[in-house]
Amino acid sequence: MPRSWPDVLREHQQVLSTLAEQGAALDRIVDTLVTCIRSGGRVYTCGNGGSAADAQHIAGELLGRFKSARSALPVLALNADTATLTAIANDFGYEHVFARQLDGLLQPNDVVWALSTSGSSPNVLAAVKVAAARGNVVIGFTGQNGDAFARLCTHVFRVPHGSSDRIQEGHALAYHYVCERVEAALL
Repeated sequence: MPRSWPDVLREHQQVLSTLAEQGAALDRIVDTLVTCIRSGGRVYTCGNGGSAADAQHIAGELLGRFKSARSALPVLALNADTATLTAIANDFGYEHVFARQLDGLLQPNDVVWALSTSGSSPNVLAAVKVAAARGNVVIGFTGQNGDAFARLCTHVFRVPHGSSDRIQEGHALAYHYVCERVEAALL
């Protein structure tokens, strides 16, 4: 039976209220991104489905602009180039679509920002493993079940819920906060 709007809204508010204690983790993520960009590094985002849309949204806010006029920031969503994605998926398998790109693009000062509500997406895990093996900083956004994913990340923001819609709502609030802070630091 579908839930009523007031029930959905209450659940959303309850999930968001649990995120207050993660401010320090988000501030560490901001510091990491600012340091990366100031040192000439790039940020690569990735995810699947709704998390792919979020990865592109993050890249758009930072490469374009969020709230202030400023220089473009070097942020690229690995899931945005369909020709590259389909070529790699066809030739190597879908689980390699992000890792293969990082094999060719990732430099020592770069950061990988991976989003996986489940924390179990094989292609996102493969990308995180490539970055971790090279010693790059990995930012992970996940949900309550993303233990294996979280262990591979340098910094983690975690929404304590099991449903992808509630997790993505928490992710959107957090990455908008991060984008605002990064932009303010790099004006």
